[in-house]
Amino acid sequence: MRRVRRGVRAAAVGEYLRGALWVLPGTAAALALLAGSLLSRVRIPPDSLWYPLAFPGAADDARQVLITIASTIVTVIALVLGLTIVTLQLASTQFSPRLLRNFLRDRPNQVVLATFVATFAYSTAGLFTVRATVGADVPRLAVSGAIALAFLSLGMLVFFVHHIVHSIKIDTIMNSVVEAAVRTAQDYTPKAPGVDRTGPVPPPEALALPARRSGYVQTVLPGLLLRTAAGQDAVVVVVPRVGDHVVAGTVPLALAWSRRGGPPRNAPALARALHHAVQIGPERTLQQDVMFGIRQLVDIALRALSPAINDPYTGVQVLDRLSVLIAMLGGRALGDDIRADPAGVVRVAAAGPAFADCLDLACGQIRRCGAAEPAVCLALLRLLSTAAASVTDTRRRAAVTDQARLVLADAESRIARPDDRAAVRELGIRLLTTAAAAPPPAGPHPARKDDRRA
Repeated sequence: MRRVRRGVRAAAVGEYLRGALWVLPGTAAALALLAGSLLSRVRIPPDSLWYPLAFPGAADDARQVLITIASTIVTVIALVLGLTIVTLQLASTQFSPRLLRNFLRDRPNQVVLATFVATFAYSTAGLFTVRATVGADVPRLAVSGAIALAFLSLGMLVFFVHHIVHSIKIDTIMNSVVEAAVRTAQDYTPKAPGVDRTGPVPPPEALALPARRSGYVQTVLPGLLLRTAAGQDAVVVVVPRVGDHVVAGTVPLALAWSRRGGPPRNAPALARALHHAVQIGPERTLQQDVMFGIRQLVDIALRALSPAINDPYTGVQVLDRLSVLIAMLGGRALGDDIRADPAGVVRVAAAGPAFADCLDLACGQIRRCGAAEPAVCLALLRLLSTAAASVTDTRRRAAVTDQARLVLADAESRIARPDDRAAVRELGIRLLTTAAAAPPPAGPHPARKDDRRA
């Protein structure tokens, strides 16, 4: 259990470090200083095969080269940071402030900045070595290394300009969000049958276990609660879903009760296990939060459909990407994450979004903001048609038809011209007719007995 808890903490630290812009440049600077220190001790004799690669100048020439490289790289670093800040500002104002974390986690940006910082640190540290050199005893290989890093930085600068232009393209941003959300869904939702699971209902005498800190629920690992709950013959239900905000000491983080009635025997032990199983942080992440990926895409559409921008086609593009994610979720088990002990007794349940919740988040706000535009209504109906084709559960098909009726109702009231409404009405009626022919509902999904991630 201790090893599992250390793994959970390591995963949380790794998530933070992947989004920290300083980690890779700081590591690169340390490695550059180490490499410079080692190369400065290497002396190449004139008869060596490596001698043509050694710097041919004197100590004064070496100092001038290192000074030039260091001063130039400082200017380039300022340029790169300026372009990065402009990109972050553009992404925040034009698309969504919730996309900033994606740009900070962008590995090419971190590698480029790390290269520049390493070149500066290497060249600046080399000045001390050359300054202390007398006569012809110059660390020629170390100076050659600085020149090689300067050429590498030049190539990185060209690559950075190319990458930054492509990274702010709306298609690139939307595709990256969809890919991250799909990976999260594949990792944390079981595939087939596509049903919504429902956990046990807490009795009135259930003990409320509050959160120790305020913030957003980032990850929930029910498997860490399973052994503790089984040892007390108790049942634990984690109330908030991943992505929900909790306030310390108010709304219960979990409800626990004994299967024999009343509160569990050892509530402090359950509280400690709950603290290790539920990670709470200052912001939402895509570690387990598929809804956050949908939220990011919807934000892009809402900005595009606002009167200030008035870009319906971007809203249509967002709905095209959302259809990919919704279709994938339609074939996976959603709802509560239920865990049972080896005897098959349900011990832990963690609240999760149902398919109807994901569908409402993907369609609701976009429908209300873009119902006056026929292209947006048609894109919504295409998304719902894709969703209907991906689900077999009766409740999920009912959620699709409910959303389709809302789209048709808003289109009838918001689209002024009858000719513009005709295409929307035709596609909507065809969707409702198709969805009405529902296949047999899928059987219940059994509770999982372990936590694959734990």
